[in-house]
Amino acid sequence: MSTSRWHGHATKRTAALVGCTALVLSLAAATAQARPGHHHARDTARQTLPAGDGWASHGTGTTGGADAGKERVFTVSTWDEFKAALAVEGTAPRIVKVRGTIDAVSEGCEAFAVPGYDFDAYLEKYSPESWGTETDLSDEPDDSPEGLRRASAAQQDVAIKANVPVNTTIIGVGRNAGLKGASLQIKGVDNVIVRNLTFESPVDCFPQWDPTDGDKGNWNSEYDSAVVHGSTHVWLDHNTFTDGEHPDSEAPAYFGMLYQQHDGQLDIVKGADYVTASWNVFTEHDKTILIGNSDSESTAVVDRGHLKTTFHHNLFKDLVERAPRVRFGQVDVYNNHFVAGEDYAYSFGVGKESQLVAEHNAFTLPDGVSPAKVLKKWSEAPVTAAHNRVNGRLVDLIAVHNAEIPDETLRSGAGWTPTLRTKVLPAWAVPFVVDHGAGAGRLR
Repeated sequence: MSTSRWHGHATKRTAALVGCTALVLSLAAATAQARPGHHHARDTARQTLPAGDGWASHGTGTTGGADAGKERVFTVSTWDEFKAALAVEGTAPRIVKVRGTIDAVSEGCEAFAVPGYDFDAYLEKYSPESWGTETDLSDEPDDSPEGLRRASAAQQDVAIKANVPVNTTIIGVGRNAGLKGASLQIKGVDNVIVRNLTFESPVDCFPQWDPTDGDKGNWNSEYDSAVVHGSTHVWLDHNTFTDGEHPDSEAPAYFGMLYQQHDGQLDIVKGADYVTASWNVFTEHDKTILIGNSDSESTAVVDRGHLKTTFHHNLFKDLVERAPRVRFGQVDVYNNHFVAGEDYAYSFGVGKESQLVAEHNAFTLPDGVSPAKVLKKWSEAPVTAAHNRVNGRLVDLIAVHNAEIPDETLRSGAGWTPTLRTKVLPAWAVPFVVDHGAGAGRLR
């Protein structure tokens, strides 16, 4: 090849790369302009969810505490101040600004233990060798090791849960605001916004051993970082959910099973409706997001026709499962980036009567991990999965799943078409845009 021809090919290649980069940057800019805070100078604490931005924009929309009077704007830096701001009476809009990292368990787990509780005594009494594996601990008396564990757990429950009132915006100030060891309870209310916070998963100080859970027994824990329970119009935006200083990889094992001290990062349950989760990072966790918490008919009566949720422009990184696991709800998952780690099990859990639509997402899977694992069938339910890319390639996730896991055949076609979406990016552009825009500390 002549020098001039080589330079000609190089020039074309360079031009193509420059063109692609420019297109990605223009897409990022367009997406940024669509996000609140990028087109006006208003206080971010008073921003509202834009029209058409996911299920939380349905009907009355989500405004949180945007219209709060000055007397109902609180800046807090301790757990007591945070809970006090939420406890102020009245349904008028309120804004709670979080400054710095607030630790809900600053005195350690010992502060919750009741007199007489002894973990070594608990292990001794309920070991499989002593107790067996056929009887659970539900009938253990109050003065038993399990009874003392229950009492200790009850004290932690009261201490680390914070109930969010109606018409509230909770927002982190600056780049390092967050809640550590806390469980945010958005329960039975309407119109809540949570933004720009890093949630370090609460650690259950007193997990329960269940000898009857599985073939070998299991440790079960409580407390999610955030729970949307029977609430409507909730917007979670630009937050980071992580296990932080307490990853499962560093947890010990007892009775041959992981001493699990984490539950979920975000649960949307008990008839909750109209939720949008945008531009968040979910990372370093096992059971990440649960939508609908049971297959039981009593739960179905509450959840059918509800649990409508949108996930867009979120980064799901180094997770094991449930991103999300769905029951009942019409759930729209688009323009998210999923980066799998070595313990990856699956991303989308297709559960009872779910209607999941997963489109225009990007997946980065390590060598040896098949795209067939992205979907996991728990119950018979239809799913739409189109225009998704795995490691840069367009992949029909349903087809590859059915081909490689024929005993879990999925039906294509969720039966509904999402309309409440912001600008939809092509899946190839998603990793760049999401990785550079999602998470706490990136809200402008």
